[in-house]
Amino acid sequence: MALHEYLVTEVALDHADGHLSRREALRRLGLLGLSTAAASGVLAACSSEVAPAPAAPPPPSGGPAAGAPAAGVPPAAPDYDVPAALARATAVTFPGAAGELSGAFAAPAATPRGAVLVVHENRGLTDHIRAVAGRLAGDGYAALAPDLLSRLGGTAAVPDATAALGGLAEADLISDLQSGLVELGRRLPGVPQAAMGFCFGGGMVWRLLNGAPTELAAAVPFYGPAPSDPTFANTRAAVLGVFAEKDNRVNAGRDALEAALTARGLPHELVTVPGVDHAFFNDTGQRYNAAAAGEVYQRVLAWFGQYLG
Repeated sequence: MALHEYLVTEVALDHADGHLSRREALRRLGLLGLSTAAASGVLAACSSEVAPAPAAPPPPSGGPAAGAPAAGVPPAAPDYDVPAALARATAVTFPGAAGELSGAFAAPAATPRGAVLVVHENRGLTDHIRAVAGRLAGDGYAALAPDLLSRLGGTAAVPDATAALGGLAEADLISDLQSGLVELGRRLPGVPQAAMGFCFGGGMVWRLLNGAPTELAAAVPFYGPAPSDPTFANTRAAVLGVFAEKDNRVNAGRDALEAALTARGLPHELVTVPGVDHAFFNDTGQRYNAAAAGEVYQRVLAWFGQYLG
C-alpha cells in the first residue's frame, strides 16, 4: 500500500469510527490533495466497511480482551509509569541530509543493551512516542525518536501532521530515518541497533528494511502498511511484525511480507493479536487495549533480548 493512500484511509477511518466530524475529515483529505467529490467518495466507502460497535465488549476468550472500549467508556490506564517514561526522553537535534533534524532521545541508567529507532505515527512526534522511547530506556535500551516533520519545522509547526507527512517524499523520510540510525551509532558506537514503528511508522520501518542496506539487527513494525513487492534484499534484521485482527486494510499485505521474509531467510515472526484493532498499542487513543499492549510489549522486549542482547 502506498503511504499516501494509507494516510488517506487513516483520516477516513477516523471519521467512520466517530473520531472526526465529516467537515474535519473533508478538510484533512483536502490537505492531502483530494477534491471534495473524491474525499466524499472515500468517506462513504470507509463508512460502509466499518461495522457498528457492539453495545458492550465481548467477554475474554483465553486471549487478550476485545479491542476498543464501548462507547462512553474511557480506555484502561497504561500499565507503566508514563510521567517517568516522559521524563527520560529529552529533546535533541542531529544532522540530516537536508539540514538539522529534531527528536527525542532516552538513555538507560546503565550500559544500554541495544539502541532503538522509534518511528512515530501519522500524528508526528507526540508525547506518546516520547513515552515509548522513555519506556524502552527504563527497560535497558537507548531510544531515539526522530521527528519526521523536521524538514517542515517539526510536528508543532505544522497545522496538520497527517497532511504534512503526505506531502513529503518517501525517499526523504527514509533518508531522515537513516540519519537517525547514524546518530544512534555516533552516540552509542558498537551497540546493536533496532527499529520500531507504529501505524505510519510501522510502514516506514518496513520500507527501511526494504531499502538501502542498514546495520539493523532487529525490527518491530506495528500494524504498518507493506511496501509494494517487498524483497528485503539488503537487510539481515530479525523481524517481529505485529498486526491487529480487526485491521483488515493493513492485514491485506501480511502474506506478501511473510513470503518475502521467508524467501530472504530472515528470522521472523508475524503476530496477529486477536480481538483488537489498529493502533491498539497507543495508550492515548480510543482503540487502546491495555492487556494486549502489555503482552505484546513483553514480546518486544524478549525479541530485543534475543537479537540485541
